[in-house]
Amino acid sequence: MDKEKKTVAIVLAAGSGKRMGGSTKKQYMLLGGKPVVYYSLKAFQESFIDEIILVVSAGDREYCREEIVRRYGFDKVRYITEGGKERYHSVAAGLHDAQDCDFVFIHDGARPMVTQEMLSRLLAGVMKYGACVAGMPVKDTIKIADQEGFISKTPDRRLVWMVQTPQVFAYPLIRNAYGLLLEKEQELLTQGIAVTDDAMVVESLTGHKVKLVEGSYENIKITTPGDIQIAEAFCKGL
Repeated sequence: MDKEKKTVAIVLAAGSGKRMGGSTKKQYMLLGGKPVVYYSLKAFQESFIDEIILVVSAGDREYCREEIVRRYGFDKVRYITEGGKERYHSVAAGLHDAQDCDFVFIHDGARPMVTQEMLSRLLAGVMKYGACVAGMPVKDTIKIADQEGFISKTPDRRLVWMVQTPQVFAYPLIRNAYGLLLEKEQELLTQGIAVTDDAMVVESLTGHKVKLVEGSYENIKITTPGDIQIAEAFCKGL
């Protein structure tokens, strides 16, 4: 890697985790005796990444500083930033703090199974294409439903991928894309357009093509209680 290129990871841990139930947010639930978000931070801490920005919910900054960052020695964490109402608000907050960097890795803190090999593939991808995302081809046949719940079309499975994080971009590209998003936020809301990931922001607002890069079928997102059990099984295989 060109040592003059600075890389920053934005780890998103500001979600409420409503589908998990209970009072503990999913990013703080224990997995192998440690909080879920610990594993994402550990992966970036031990990688080529220069700095980490941890984006958390309002009121969680001190807890994360003491119980996660300092407790586990994550000295690459430069900022612990408060997120916003929606995911894209949290990403925008992280991008504001990233500032003087060349490449940004945006990762959901509820995906604990990110690996060094995956990060290396994504770095090569962003250096070549300027924008890339982790993902894997789907294993099942996918159906597109109409508004009544009937099948309307069946896309070619060979062309359908499950998109994951990290999603990685040249900093000027993603910063410009999010600037445009925030400018057009009310217009998009009025049209009922939901922003679901960073690649969508870049594709739709800048026209820049985003490259799909192999992630892992184990790179699951902790969303429901059963996902913790699956991740526990994966962790035992590490």
